[in-house]
Amino acid sequence: MKFILGEKIDMSQLFDKQGNAVPVTLVRVTPNVVTQVKTQEKDGYVSVQVGFGERKSKNIRKPQIGHMKELGNFQHLREFRLAEAGALNRGDKIDASVFAEGDTVKVSGISKSKGFQGVVKRHGFRGAPATHGTKHAHREPGAIGGAGGRAGGRVVKGMRMAGRMGGNRNTVSNLKIVKVDAENNVIAVLGAVPGRRGVLLEIRG
Repeated sequence: MKFILGEKIDMSQLFDKQGNAVPVTLVRVTPNVVTQVKTQEKDGYVSVQVGFGERKSKNIRKPQIGHMKELGNFQHLREFRLAEAGALNRGDKIDASVFAEGDTVKVSGISKSKGFQGVVKRHGFRGAPATHGTKHAHREPGAIGGAGGRAGGRVVKGMRMAGRMGGNRNTVSNLKIVKVDAENNVIAVLGAVPGRRGVLLEIRG
């Protein structure tokens, strides 16, 4: 299993061999450092924990400083579970060269937060007709049950209503690696990935 942590830079476009413009997302993947390797015998499962980014030591809690020690002051720590133990050891580095052009990956990240939104934007409701007597109710949700409804006078769980939108962890699968620039630590992924610019991304192959 291949994996790496990266930071979303921006969207751009590249040209393929046929001269067609291809939309890509550029991800900065400065070398990840292995901070811990968990084993089946000691921890009950197999995984690799990696660190990414930098921050001031004064902003890191003492237990984390003791955990990372001489490896660095990482901004993010993430763990990737594996089916079996690999060849990675504490202190090893993972860079962009772990992936190659044409690899299929899935990318996980925190989607953009959009605040409190109504049902039209949040769930795609069509709203009420614009004419024929509709007044101040063009984007209202409509009936939600009521005393004589299916729930017996209460609102059922999972009812699609207005509320906070975005800010969730999303994963997009079956994305292609279009280009790997190991010298500048940048990976170009085909299409769009979750999150705003600067969000932490988990790339798994």
